[in-house]
Amino acid sequence: MENQYAHPETLVSTEWIDEHKYDRNIVIAEVDVDTTEYEKGHIPGAVGWNWQTELCDTVKRDIISGDRLEELLGKSGIKNQTTVILYGDNNNWFAAWAFWQLKLYGHEDVRLINGGRKKWLAEKREITMEIPLKQKTEYRAGAFDQELRAMFGEVKEALAENNTAMVDVRSVDEYTGKILSPAGLPETCQRGGHIPGAKSIPWATACNEDGTFRSFDELKDIYGNKEVTPGKKIIAYCRIGERSSHTWFVLKYLLGYSNVKNYDGSWTEWGNMIGVPVER
Repeated sequence: MENQYAHPETLVSTEWIDEHKYDRNIVIAEVDVDTTEYEKGHIPGAVGWNWQTELCDTVKRDIISGDRLEELLGKSGIKNQTTVILYGDNNNWFAAWAFWQLKLYGHEDVRLINGGRKKWLAEKREITMEIPLKQKTEYRAGAFDQELRAMFGEVKEALAENNTAMVDVRSVDEYTGKILSPAGLPETCQRGGHIPGAKSIPWATACNEDGTFRSFDELKDIYGNKEVTPGKKIIAYCRIGERSSHTWFVLKYLLGYSNVKNYDGSWTEWGNMIGVPVER
C-alpha cells in the first residue's frame, strides 16, 4: 500500500491506548517539554519522566548513560520485553527524544502515541493525577548503537561530502540567525545561523493540526522537495537534539530511510565552536 508508513507498528492511536493502557506487557511514559504537565493530569497508569534530570547526564553534557537508563526503566516497571509507549506535549518533542535514546540502547518495542498529549486532551479522554506504583524490574541495556547518533566530527566531515543531506528542523528565525533560541528556552549559542548547506525543514511541518503525523505521501513530498531522499546519508539537528529526534523518527520509521542520524550536539554545540563555518 503506497500510503502506508514504513513502520506503522511504531505508532499507536489514542483509541488503541484507551483499550490497552492496562495491558500487563505495556508501560506508558509521558515526557514533556514543560516538566510540570504530568503532575496536572496524565493518562491513567502512565509514569512521568523528567527530561532535564532523568534523560540526560546532569553533570556533563550528554544523553543518559546505560547504567542510568537501566535504573530509570527498572523503577518504571519496564523489562527488556516490555512494550514502551511514549507521549508528551509539543507534539511529542521529548517523547521522540526518549524514543531515540531507547533505540540507542537497543530496546526493541518502542512506540509513540500519534497526536501525543494534545490529542488525548482534545478528545477529553480520562486523565488522573495519581502516580502509579510499578514493580521494580532488572533491566539490561543493549549495546549502544552509534549508527543512530552523529557527533561533531562526523558532521564537520559531512560538509565535504556530496551525498549527505543536513536537515535543520528549527524555526526559520533560528535557521536564519534572527534569534538564537525559542522564547523561554535557556540553552543557547554564541552565534546564530545554520550549518552550511543545511535544508530548513521545521519539525512541525511533519504534523497535522491535531498533533498527528502527516501521511506517508505528504511526508515524502515535504522532504523530497528539499532533496532529502532515501539514497542519501541524512543528519538532522536542532538546538539541543529533541526536535531533531522528532524528525529523525519521521525519516527513519515513517518514511523508512535507512541512513538517518540525530546530531544531538545540534546548534548549541555548533554555534559555540570556534572556527566552524556558519551560514545565515
